Amino acid sequence: MFCKTTPADIEYLKTATAPDRVLTGDDIAEEYSHDELGGISARPDVLVRVRSAEEISAVMRYANEKLIPVVVRGSGTGLVGASVALEGGIMIETVGLKKHFGTLEVLKGISEVIYKGEVVSIIGPSGGGKSTFLRCLNLLEIPTEGKVFFEGEELDPVSTDLDLHRQKIGMVFQQFNVFPHMTVLDNVTVAPILEKKISREEAESRAMSLLKTVGLEDKANEYPRKLSGGQKQRLAIVRAMAMDPDVMLFDEPTSALDPEMVKGVLDVIQGLVETGMTCVIVTHEMGFARNVSDRVLFIDDGIIVESGTPSELFDNPQNPRTQEFLSQVLY
Repeated sequence: MFCKTTPADIEYLKTATAPDRVLTGDDIAEEYSHDELGGISARPDVLVRVRSAEEISAVMRYANEKLIPVVVRGSGTGLVGASVALEGGIMIETVGLKKHFGTLEVLKGISEVIYKGEVVSIIGPSGGGKSTFLRCLNLLEIPTEGKVFFEGEELDPVSTDLDLHRQKIGMVFQQFNVFPHMTVLDNVTVAPILEKKISREEAESRAMSLLKTVGLEDKANEYPRKLSGGQKQRLAIVRAMAMDPDVMLFDEPTSALDPEMVKGVLDVIQGLVETGMTCVIVTHEMGFARNVSDRVLFIDDGIIVESGTPSELFDNPQNPRTQEFLSQVLY
């Protein structure tokens, strides 16, 4: 339950951003309708216009600490994502994220916030840093500089129990990465049994329920070699979900599939999104990104060139590089 904003809180928010970009009370009602505020059920106490990811981070961190209902509107976020932030707070935050491979600078200082319940798609050209950024979110790639926070705690490769945190961060890769020597059922149950210490009976019951949701219950005793590419990817999603994660990361989940198998995998991800799962999806499927996302990030040359709601980014991109990219991939 969020508390009411005090005058001191409002003064802080004005100081943190700028007085002419902080609206309160009736000013909000006059300027924005219910739908424009993301369909939230009650008028927020404060609306802050922001101009950068850093401003979003500062305002939302303060709001979360103080339990203040704040809707953030402006560069770097969309209204749907902001209304989710009002309900749940920050899931993942990166600050000044850089990654070098030798002399090659792949990420050049990315600061971004992913809110609980939000669906964020990441698009951009190959080699632009999309997958590297995604892999840094759970430290599969260790950043050269910068910080990653997950559910308010900094992930440090030395002092953090990364295995424990990764139980809460499901990840699906391009190449499936299922265990070829295990049956479909064992692929799904092995991690919950070993890492979460649940009984085999409980693990198998949950696994069969998950396999049913993706149409693989009749494959439970088969080995992955007998599955199609689409079925292997659906198995990979189920295996990640069996750990009951708080967020799912998808690294181009359809890029290794034959075109006729893509829809089945996208349908599974769509169903996951509809449950309210926080998702970050690196994808080349522009139509899918438009349909499922609260926000879309365009990454190129190691930076977030532009971000916004799907309609903002796809229908009215502002950056010339975004315009050029979309002109080549949208038909």
